[in-house]
Amino acid sequence: MTTPLQSARALLQAEAAALGELAARLDGAFTRAVDLIAAHPGKVVLCGVGKSGLIGQKVAATLCSTGTPAIFLHAADAVHGDLGILQPGDPVILISRSGSTAELVRLLPVLRGFKSPLIAIVGNLQSPLAAQADVVLDIGARPEADPLGLVPTTSALLTLALGDALAAALMTKRGFGAADFARFHPAGQLGRNLLLTVGEALQPLERCAQVAPGTSLRDTVIAMTKFPLGAAVILQPDGALAGLITDGDLRRALSRGVDLNAATAGDIMTRDPIRAHAAMPLGEAARIMEDRPSQISVLPVTAPDSPRCLGLLRIHDIYQAGLV
Repeated sequence: MTTPLQSARALLQAEAAALGELAARLDGAFTRAVDLIAAHPGKVVLCGVGKSGLIGQKVAATLCSTGTPAIFLHAADAVHGDLGILQPGDPVILISRSGSTAELVRLLPVLRGFKSPLIAIVGNLQSPLAAQADVVLDIGARPEADPLGLVPTTSALLTLALGDALAAALMTKRGFGAADFARFHPAGQLGRNLLLTVGEALQPLERCAQVAPGTSLRDTVIAMTKFPLGAAVILQPDGALAGLITDGDLRRALSRGVDLNAATAGDIMTRDPIRAHAAMPLGEAARIMEDRPSQISVLPVTAPDSPRCLGLLRIHDIYQAGLV
């Protein structure tokens, strides 16, 4: 008897295989769809019903956020006034696994009246939508991956993935970069990470525990207690960064039996620590902290062109930036 866990694994494995087949199936039709959309100065309209409609809404949102104006039009609402959103020449992406969804098929002559290029995303190349579309993108006719083979699982995933692939291809064709993405996401964490710099979010040096390499470990602990940011910067007399001591460094030193009175900051500090510089985007600093086997919660910040220490940046500062 199949267990729930076996069903879940089987579904994921089937969907993974289907995605691999879809990637191999992309051909000149996909390129034509990208060229057609990129050449149009206006918007793209996504159209579908049911689960295909929900996927269409997500694809429209992804296109908008990556530089391609797009909107979702429910096929049933289209014939009750919502066609007013359509402008002559707007490309329309029709989504239907069967390719014969009645609400979409009856829209075909209307859309032709708008001189709209038609792109069909279907799983049946012999369907009415495939026969009448200008470009056909085939998701294939694989069975659905749920235990009954009936629920829109594989087909929904492939349609969603194909929409993401269109967005990625259009980003490449338009030269859409991180700065463009930030422009469309000014209020979100991703946008703030791209727009704001480390220098705008750091804890300035006057708010940080700062000691010299020869400072006793006891006095270093006192300084870190007074300025509880999770670390102390160890500075040379000219303000250059000599090292860093974190709360974790202190705990490890004490567990080894280090004498607080005899040891100095220089004895346990991390020399030449990983650091950020003031002009670095917050997103890059976040990657430095998180994209590593042992994550870092605080970074010393130096000037872009010198080892002069400017302060500390905590992961908390990145998440808080721009929220108040």
